[in-house]
Amino acid sequence: MSSKSGKSYLNKNVVLTGLTSFFTDVSSEMLYPMLQVFVSVITVNVGPVLGLMEGIGESLSSVLKVLSGYYSDKLGKRKWLAVFGYFGSALSKLFLFIPSVFSVLSFRFIDRTGKGIRTAPRDALISESTPKTLLGRAFGFQRGMDFAGAFFGTALLYVLVKYAYPEIGDVIYKGVSAPVSVFYPIFVIAVCSALVGASFLFFVSDKGIKTKDLGKGTNKVVPNLDIRKYDKSLRVFFLAQFIFTLGNSSNQFLLLRSTNLYKDISSVLLMYMLFNITTSLFSSFFGGLSDKIGRKKLLVWGYILYSVVYIAFGFMSHQYSWLLWFFWPLYGVYYAMTEGVEKAFVSELAPQNSKGTALGFYNMIVGVALLPASLIAGFIYPFSNKAPFIFGGIMSILAVVIIIFKIHEKN
Repeated sequence: MSSKSGKSYLNKNVVLTGLTSFFTDVSSEMLYPMLQVFVSVITVNVGPVLGLMEGIGESLSSVLKVLSGYYSDKLGKRKWLAVFGYFGSALSKLFLFIPSVFSVLSFRFIDRTGKGIRTAPRDALISESTPKTLLGRAFGFQRGMDFAGAFFGTALLYVLVKYAYPEIGDVIYKGVSAPVSVFYPIFVIAVCSALVGASFLFFVSDKGIKTKDLGKGTNKVVPNLDIRKYDKSLRVFFLAQFIFTLGNSSNQFLLLRSTNLYKDISSVLLMYMLFNITTSLFSSFFGGLSDKIGRKKLLVWGYILYSVVYIAFGFMSHQYSWLLWFFWPLYGVYYAMTEGVEKAFVSELAPQNSKGTALGFYNMIVGVALLPASLIAGFIYPFSNKAPFIFGGIMSILAVVIIIFKIHEKN
């Protein structure tokens, strides 16, 4: 699709990758809430296993995002790296049918490897399939489908464990002992959903990088792994993202804070589902809005909104805990305003022959910063349950100042 054509609808590639994200997240969110319970059934060393599983998986995924983006630039192809990554993650879930610590670690290792391989090539494919005038809307649609899948997966899990497989609910909610086989029906549905999602990629057209952009023979232009040679605004944006993410700890802390304030786990789960559906509904809208008013302006207001929400979580008292029903969807609006827009912003500022590499750097920086962010929050939370959220609000405002005064958009 060409921006000169005046077409306003999204390219087939964007729709197909959105469907892939939807079904993949349905699968992931059906497993994520159960994983710690499943691990507790097969071993008493739950903490060390979960820590090892998450630490190794996320670190590996972060590094692979850059390498995969680089090689997709070098080859001038995106599709098959994305296919390999998504199918690898889908098939990794088969390890969960083998009840052992090694199998669980293998599942997470391969699953995160698949995510690391697929993310940057998929984002570059979306960028190359979309004119600049629709870039924000395209990435917003992709993120919206992602969160729609998260909402549907969580809701489906809730219905299944409450009505279809109550024995699983007894293990999760009451701590009743049970054989690992009670989890298998959920695993089957999760595997099937992931495979369906990955299958949509076979119908994607690989736009890739044009031969004239790569050059020929000894004059062939290679992707740039030297971040120092990137556009100054892009480098400053990476710095702002790192600073912002240091204050953006895991959503588990928001859930913990909400549970402490509201004293009703089922209501908090509904709040979390409301957050997901809000993000899903508004992501495409705000992505499209960034195409009209500019990425920078929308990101600034999104980070300010994040600061307001986080500080509100920090200072909220039990007396006003009912406000959580307002601030959780407002948190979803922040996600809708920023997640897809950030990727569109990076795509615009990235060198023509290094879009995959630049998007890989962006994803790696966010992934790497999330580890110290959660460690910082985990360390200061016992001293003050307000501190992680106030810290997050301050870091967000610092990132806003950097973006306003040090970053310039391309016209």
